[in-house]
Amino acid sequence: MPVELATQPEPMTEIFKAGDVWFDSWESQVALVVGDALSVLRDIPSNSINMVMTSPPYWNQRQYDGGGIGLESTPDEYLSALLDVFAEVQRVLTPDGSFWLNIGDTYSKKSLIGIPWRLALAMIDDQGWILRNDVVWSKLKGGGSVRDRLRSTHEMVFHFTKNPKYYFDSSAIRNKPRSAKVVNGSVVSATGVTGVRYRRRIELSADLTEAEKKRALAALDDILAQVASGNLADFRMVIRGSGQRTTHSDKASVSGRAKQLQDQGFYFLKYHPDGAMPSDVWEIVPEDTQKRDASHYAAYPLELCMTPIAATCPPGGVVLDPFIGTGTTALAAVQQGRRAIGIDMSSNYIELARERVVHG
Repeated sequence: MPVELATQPEPMTEIFKAGDVWFDSWESQVALVVGDALSVLRDIPSNSINMVMTSPPYWNQRQYDGGGIGLESTPDEYLSALLDVFAEVQRVLTPDGSFWLNIGDTYSKKSLIGIPWRLALAMIDDQGWILRNDVVWSKLKGGGSVRDRLRSTHEMVFHFTKNPKYYFDSSAIRNKPRSAKVVNGSVVSATGVTGVRYRRRIELSADLTEAEKKRALAALDDILAQVASGNLADFRMVIRGSGQRTTHSDKASVSGRAKQLQDQGFYFLKYHPDGAMPSDVWEIVPEDTQKRDASHYAAYPLELCMTPIAATCPPGGVVLDPFIGTGTTALAAVQQGRRAIGIDMSSNYIELARERVVHG
């Protein structure tokens, strides 16, 4: 179940006055603002935004329309400018809010500068952010032509929170669960192993004592009952001496599962009925600028926004992107029943974002 909100979302008209910003409708599902991110953020009330997701201009890589962040003389100046913006992001977030930050690195004098982690550590050490995840966005392609290093095909997506307790709806993002079946009165796991086969393995085991066999059979009956009732989606049973290797070490002092095998002769891998949580490696192909209007060179894909919004912004809540570009974050928010605020220095980008939101 979702964590209860500490602060209810503010009406959009309480965050902005009509006339200062483009609203997509009288109900104010989306507000798009032309302006400098830091200046606009300073006008937003504290604790009024449920979630922020953004990908700021990268340092010294492109000349963005309207200038602004990314054109500083040194990486340190760039990081300082971003930290000023993120201090305001921290202020406007609700106490249970989340900040998702996508940022890439660049090379200088043949060396990676380390911008993502230098920024993340400064946010933790100097601003008090809590880093909950460092997601690796694997782009699966690209990386340019290189000869003396590996191709760069990933970027970081950091998940920050203001407080240890925050809104997180795990049920909204779990992967499709594995499912067992009951065939002729017997439970058959999704991996094709039946309770009957596990029972035979236990009974015929030369590595279990009679007492261990008795306990293993009783535990198996309990697990099968949980699967049949729907409390578990699936399971796997690992039995001492069966040749199954599912632990990272055979030493009981290192591996908890190895200790279970040593002490009781078996253990179970259980699969949640609502499915598994996504991992922190996301394989998502970037938007293909060759197949659409390439007026913005760094638009991140819609799919990148879906999990963060579903998990950390309550339905009807407000998602903010202080570097909205062509509106990907706002579009993802609207598609998932959230409201959105986008800020960008470029009136051209804001117009493109408006068109995307209106026409989907």
